[in-house]
Amino acid sequence: MERRIMGFVTGLTAEARLATAAGFMAAAGGGTPAGAARAAETLLAQGAQALISFGLAGGLAPSLAPGAILIPPSVIDGENVFMCDAALADILGGATQNPMLAGRDIIALVAEKSELFQATNADAIDLESGAAARVALANNIPFAVLRAVADPADRNLPPAAVNALNAACKINFFAILASVLANPGQIPALIQVGRDAAQARTALLKQLQQIPRRAE
Repeated sequence: MERRIMGFVTGLTAEARLATAAGFMAAAGGGTPAGAARAAETLLAQGAQALISFGLAGGLAPSLAPGAILIPPSVIDGENVFMCDAALADILGGATQNPMLAGRDIIALVAEKSELFQATNADAIDLESGAAARVALANNIPFAVLRAVADPADRNLPPAAVNALNAACKINFFAILASVLANPGQIPALIQVGRDAAQARTALLKQLQQIPRRAE
């Protein structure tokens, strides 16, 4: 399968740029399942013959550090379990052990992350994988996930990081500034979030570079 027909569904435009720079198709959904579904449909209209949910994820498994690469064998979405395409996962670098959890909202608190991990055994949670899997299934094309852990399971997200996206699928710096001005005590945690996210993006970039230009 050639890179140019693999469609990457992301939350952020910055994540989409990573994929397009590596020769893949990509569309950002703005960090919501509905947006991810629209992005997936856009990619199909542009000729994508496979869908990959790509970008950052919130860690649920306590053993996973920021930057850990995840290529899960399946995605848990409510009562549904969507199996990822094994051949496509191999192209991306080989499946990891545990599933990905499809979320509806960002999970910010350690206690919530722990509860979800105990209930699902999922390595991480993201907001695009469930929607992308549904679109792929409806159109009978292969689907997989390539994500990297950003915020680990043992760390709370500060309030400014929870509502950080705007309608253009970009970081909303004005919202972050307003949150910081209202609660300056979150600044150290917010700096750590930035470091973790940068580590995750670096890991994703390295993983993209290892994907063959063309794979059968």
